[in-house]
Amino acid sequence: MTITENDTLQRFLFENRGIRGELVHLAAAYRAIGDHHPYPKRVHQLLGQALAGTALLSATLKFEGSLILQSQGDGPVTLLVAQCNHHFHLRGLAKWQHNADFSDAELEGLLGKGQLGITIIPDNSAERYQGIVTLDKAELSHCLEDYFQQSEQLPTLILLTADDTRAAGLLIQQMPDDDHFAEDYWQHVLTLAKSLTVDELLNLDNQTILHRLFHEEDIRLFSAEPVCFRCRCSTEKMEKAVVSFGKDEAQDILKTHNHVVVNCEFCNRHYEFDKVDVERIFRGNQASGAST
Repeated sequence: MTITENDTLQRFLFENRGIRGELVHLAAAYRAIGDHHPYPKRVHQLLGQALAGTALLSATLKFEGSLILQSQGDGPVTLLVAQCNHHFHLRGLAKWQHNADFSDAELEGLLGKGQLGITIIPDNSAERYQGIVTLDKAELSHCLEDYFQQSEQLPTLILLTADDTRAAGLLIQQMPDDDHFAEDYWQHVLTLAKSLTVDELLNLDNQTILHRLFHEEDIRLFSAEPVCFRCRCSTEKMEKAVVSFGKDEAQDILKTHNHVVVNCEFCNRHYEFDKVDVERIFRGNQASGAST
């Protein structure tokens, strides 16, 4: 695999067939996210699949904004979150029960029974769009296929995989309202795509994958776009977290530790606020509350 494809998303199109596709490969971005927590191997791989899947989903957005994938289940992985915006800036995290047995590779054994939420947040609107699917499939990719079927009625195939250092994904989807789409050709494409192994998806470059699967088809491959890890935490956001503690609790923490420390769970960055900072934060909060 070439270096430029280690952290990229690349779109492709079946010419005059009403079918589009995407390939994503994560390496440095995946490792950067995983390095912030001592994830068990299976949890780390699940997070990698979620990151790859979220990147694929965000590439289907028709406007500037971000997409958040979050699980809500009763399994030993108590939280799974992946976020990606239209610049393909990724971040994510998972929380887990530290005494749990993660030998069960099935999705239900990790996330349990519950729901998977996909939230779309446009940059220029206060309105959010959310779709929810049940965590009732063996693979995360199948749950994401259900999301497209339920929310947009678009037949979709998604393949996801991850090992300790890399994650990858493939999406193939019917294009909305395209007169060129034919069901028999769609089934033909699905049959070819499902012959791809997880090792091939992880280890082969995009041109080789597409040639391996679709060398007899008319494919247009677009330029690859970079994907990177980028946390969106900020001092302003962490000051809001201090406000959420309440003034009395914040002052109690100051008496004991001289600082209020807030950690970003995504990147593990520590934000420290001393007595002067805390007084300023709550004074500003009171002023903004009085002006509304």
